[in-house]
Amino acid sequence: MSTSERMRNYHGPVLLSHGFRAFFLLSALWAALAMAIWVAMLGGAEILPLAFDPFSWHAHEFLFGYLGGVIAGFLLTAVPNWTGRLPVMGMPLAGLVGLWLLGRVAVAVSALVDWRLVMLIDLAWVLSLAAFLAREILRGRNWRNLPVLALLALFTAGNALFHIEAARGDPAFEGMGMRLGLAAALILIALIGGRIIPSFTRNWLAARGAKHLPAPFGRGDGLVLGLTVVTLAGFVAVPEAPAMPWLMLACGAAHLWRLARWQGLRTGAEPLLWVLHLAYALLALGFWAEAAAGLGLIAAAPARHVWLAGAIGLMTLAVMSRASLGHTGRALHAGPGTTALYLALLGSVVLRLLAGLLPAQIWLLHLSGTLWLLAFGGFALLYLPVLARPRVAKKPVSGARHAA
Repeated sequence: MSTSERMRNYHGPVLLSHGFRAFFLLSALWAALAMAIWVAMLGGAEILPLAFDPFSWHAHEFLFGYLGGVIAGFLLTAVPNWTGRLPVMGMPLAGLVGLWLLGRVAVAVSALVDWRLVMLIDLAWVLSLAAFLAREILRGRNWRNLPVLALLALFTAGNALFHIEAARGDPAFEGMGMRLGLAAALILIALIGGRIIPSFTRNWLAARGAKHLPAPFGRGDGLVLGLTVVTLAGFVAVPEAPAMPWLMLACGAAHLWRLARWQGLRTGAEPLLWVLHLAYALLALGFWAEAAAGLGLIAAAPARHVWLAGAIGLMTLAVMSRASLGHTGRALHAGPGTTALYLALLGSVVLRLLAGLLPAQIWLLHLSGTLWLLAFGGFALLYLPVLARPRVAKKPVSGARHAA
């Protein structure tokens, strides 16, 4: 049975008809709820029986909880397109979603359960996802995407190491597990973003008769990716090495050069496009922020949030909104509501950076958290009808392809 035939013959819940539907919706809800809990924790509330310290729980549930869910939704949608094989849907998808939810609960009540069991529960869903991806790549002989599987394996290893460090009583939010998971996520953005951003931009500009189109992938792009791997390997293994700030500066400049070749300044009329370029710019600026922190110019926490809240937060929000529209048959255009979500998240990132740079400005943290809540809670509300209803017959009017 072909993919299209299986989709037509599916009669179960719409949310379980494709990986992006349930995972994007639940990930956005968790991003909002976890931030609400975190803001309450900043105010002194003890809400959850955590074995983690509050900072480590906050970092873990964004990187491995929220981002992990988005990665699952993206890959479960993209892999059938890459390989031409059948998607995961129905009860198998429900089982994977259930494992992800169980992981969030286990971490939230980790003080009540042995840490080894918490770790195994939290790893179960991502190990299942990795097994699915490996099977599809091997059976479909889709060797081009083996690096994605390798990055997912590193992301999983980072999560396991995070649990081990937290169990030792270390500040896991500053540990190697956190750095390894973050590095895997950033390389994934550089790799996948380097495919989809110029491709979507090229299609959109070509449909409008533009003469200046994004440059195709070339040797320079490969060198940038190679420099990124080297730099982030150093970030994971020897973050205090004297050479690291200079590697970070060079890598950030290389990504800005790469981004400049994608004609992002010509996409101002379409928020679905300029937000992708802006998110990639924050990836580049995150390297510079880390360099500044390494040189003692700014604190480490606000510098790290340029990557975490900025590059990862904005890129995932952009991909979730675009994929949700495209894969449900809607026009690939961001209306005022979606644009407001992007601006709210961008405001949250700016305020979080200011909160770390200005002394004793706790109100900026609360305002940043409020804008984050508006961005991801707003996505869940705005896109619930899109994700929970069947695909519409109307085809997108844009010339761009779907996000996955």
